[in-house]
Amino acid sequence: MVVNSMAPVAIKVDNRVHRRVVFATIGIILVVIIGTISVNSGSNRTISYAISMSGVGVGIYWDQACTNRTLSLDWGLIAPGSNSTMKIHVRNEGDSAVSLWMATSNYMPHVASDYITLAWTYTGRILSAGEVIPMNLILNVDPTVSGITDFSFDIIITATG
Repeated sequence: MVVNSMAPVAIKVDNRVHRRVVFATIGIILVVIIGTISVNSGSNRTISYAISMSGVGVGIYWDQACTNRTLSLDWGLIAPGSNSTMKIHVRNEGDSAVSLWMATSNYMPHVASDYITLAWTYTGRILSAGEVIPMNLILNVDPTVSGITDFSFDIIITATG
């Protein structure tokens, strides 16, 4: 008996099995492609999170009438290289004139402090007891941020003086 080693190998497969193999292969390829796109587009991902907000000697509110206290800020989606602004109202809740000081802390992840900064439109004005002033908080995200998809940090506005 002579065997032709050049003859193609043929396996008879049921048509249903063939279709399942084709669909499974296509599914695996799609998962790999989508996964690759999402991993490689990390530099273009947007980041978002709510941030803890508190005041020492001052109240922080959403409205001029100071009826809706601000406890956290949800900046929504922010693309690298852009910023987002929120308007708040700060009320001196003490019985003497004060100036304001702002600090941020507890960045999560810690490396976020290298890429995410907070500014405000406070001009150094002295607030009388009970006085309310509007101001904007501006969150800036560095264009080179990478690998951060969620973040959080604390904002503390303190009355001094």
